Amino acid sequence: MSFSYSKKEKLKSQKRIEQLFSEGKSVGAYPLRMVYLKSDFDEDTQFKTGVTVSKRNFKKAVDRNRIKRLLREAYRLNKSEHFNNISSCYTLMILYIGKDIADFDSVNKKMKQLLETFSKKVSPE
Repeated sequence: MSFSYSKKEKLKSQKRIEQLFSEGKSVGAYPLRMVYLKSDFDEDTQFKTGVTVSKRNFKKAVDRNRIKRLLREAYRLNKSEHFNNISSCYTLMILYIGKDIADFDSVNKKMKQLLETFSKKVSPE
């Protein structure tokens, strides 16, 4: 798995997102939470991932976009390390539920914890 986050890997389908939030399970590492659902895709990707930040906690779009950039970058750097042993396809949504703007180091550390927890939960399947 490479260090990319290509267009094929991005979660964009409204139907899939609704299904994810209605049927999905979640894991957390505050201030991050991941909702996941086992899926099957037509493309050759193993994961479809989206990131989101609450408008309630961050009123300014500048702040929300900054946190989303940090989340995507932390995910991109750490996914290959944690997803190598997972063979199934999953739909993922990473939510930032904290109330303070974090720096990259703390987001990266929490992303590693989150992905580690996720891979432990789904590995036995």
